[in-house]
Amino acid sequence: MFSARKISWPTVSFACLTTAVLLYAADFKLTLPPETARLKPAPGAELATAHCLLCHSADYISTQPRLSRAAWKASVEKMRQKYGAPIPADKIEPLLDYLVKNYGQDTAPTKPAKSK
Repeated sequence: MFSARKISWPTVSFACLTTAVLLYAADFKLTLPPETARLKPAPGAELATAHCLLCHSADYISTQPRLSRAAWKASVEKMRQKYGAPIPADKIEPLLDYLVKNYGQDTAPTKPAKSK
């Protein structure tokens, strides 16, 4: 059978507050602004678009410090190993070619292209 148990006011208050938050959150909708940054158009941009922009914006790439090839490779490998980025092994070198040529140490920083 059911046994009666004394319930404290803090427990009741917590339960009510939790219920109110969950009900409010169920109706909450968040709309993000549209993505406007684009990667630099160059050979390999389609690789970066297909494999990098699955998880983050073009701004994330374009605002990185100007990295060496070794640093870009370490970053790409970290994305694959730690975060599970689905970058095939045979696409790493062409992807690195694009990143180094367009966002590497020998390139001047530029603002990302905005879409029209």
